[in-house]
Amino acid sequence: MAALLLGLLLFAMQSPPIPSRPLADEGPTSPPTSSAADNGTTAHPNGTVQQLPQIIIIGVRKGGTRALIEMLSLHSAVAAAQNEVHFFDWESHWEKGMSWYLSQMPYAFPDQLTVEKTPAYFTSSKVPKRIHQMNPDIKLLLILRDPTERVLSDYTQVFYNRLQKHKRYQPIESVLVKDGEINLGYKALNRSLYYVHMKNWLQYFPLESIHVVDGDELIRDPFPEMKKVERFLKLEPQINASNFYFNKTKGFYCLRDHGRERCLHDSKGRAHPNVAPVILQKLYQFFHEPNKKFFELVGRTFNWK
Repeated sequence: MAALLLGLLLFAMQSPPIPSRPLADEGPTSPPTSSAADNGTTAHPNGTVQQLPQIIIIGVRKGGTRALIEMLSLHSAVAAAQNEVHFFDWESHWEKGMSWYLSQMPYAFPDQLTVEKTPAYFTSSKVPKRIHQMNPDIKLLLILRDPTERVLSDYTQVFYNRLQKHKRYQPIESVLVKDGEINLGYKALNRSLYYVHMKNWLQYFPLESIHVVDGDELIRDPFPEMKKVERFLKLEPQINASNFYFNKTKGFYCLRDHGRERCLHDSKGRAHPNVAPVILQKLYQFFHEPNKKFFELVGRTFNWK
């Protein structure tokens, strides 16, 4: 009997699966009418509530969004959704309305801030307007890496996914270069054209509402970057250097919280494929002008090659 009760408890604690299929980038700008509470919350008897997020990590894919939300969760004033919600970019979710979105949020105490992260938001043209309609004063976190490194990480993720499913994959040179030139049809390149997507966000949100986290620095030394995030969110200083320790086996920083240690999944921090220097140089040259345009948009520079 005890074993049966334990099994039922573990089943109840499991997170619901998140669909893995995005739909076309089109559809209505307003969700169907919903039955969410007028104040955007649903209550629980223990005093916690589900509330619409005051913070959204909007991207970018392979920029370090999982590391960022895990590190932000170290703060006691933050309640984080565990799964990528894809509400604003997938029509199948958008059509369910705001009450469904609210139901995907974690239960939090009234003095906590709720945060969700969906990396695909940054590059989806319809998302900024939809989020603005929900809350024009929301705080947005955007974590970026050197665009060339991000492209290589993007390829690496797809490579391992196809490998695990025993599917064919293309060598990286064949997707990066076509007829001797950079392959402009490769979607991963578009995701690294940060200025194109940033211009869309700045049509709806002032730059003061968007904090850009340096994903490369977050890997090298996470503590200073997280202090900047705390200041942007106006959180009481709480995250400190002792929350991070370098794991030599994994090759990146892991977290320490009240004596408990945890690391990101093994799928994080994978080694990139070897790329011929001549192709890397083509990538660096390709991103040179787009990077300059992005630096001008955000009023700061990054140590990108």
